[in-house]
Amino acid sequence: MNRETKRLLQRQGQIGADGQPLATPRQAAPRSAAAIANRPRKRTTPFGYLREVRTELRKVAWPTRAETRNYSTVVLVTLAFMLALIFGLDLGFSKFSEFLFK
Repeated sequence: MNRETKRLLQRQGQIGADGQPLATPRQAAPRSAAAIANRPRKRTTPFGYLREVRTELRKVAWPTRAETRNYSTVVLVTLAFMLALIFGLDLGFSKFSEFLFK
């Protein structure tokens, strides 16, 4: 610890003139996770819940119509490709297994 840090800590009252930490009263230990989980919770009313949902939905960055169309096109093309790939592999493996066990 350098001199500047020691002087700063002395001004803040965290260390004494000799550089030793001052005895400070300890704060209460944080509550355990079990104690926090078992505490009673305040129930939200249905109206309050809907108000919170509306507030959160206002924060959503909604896509434009064009973006939605583009994303949907990409998903459908990818789906068609994967469908064809799996169909082709299944057909190929079935023909190969018929050839092996004939």
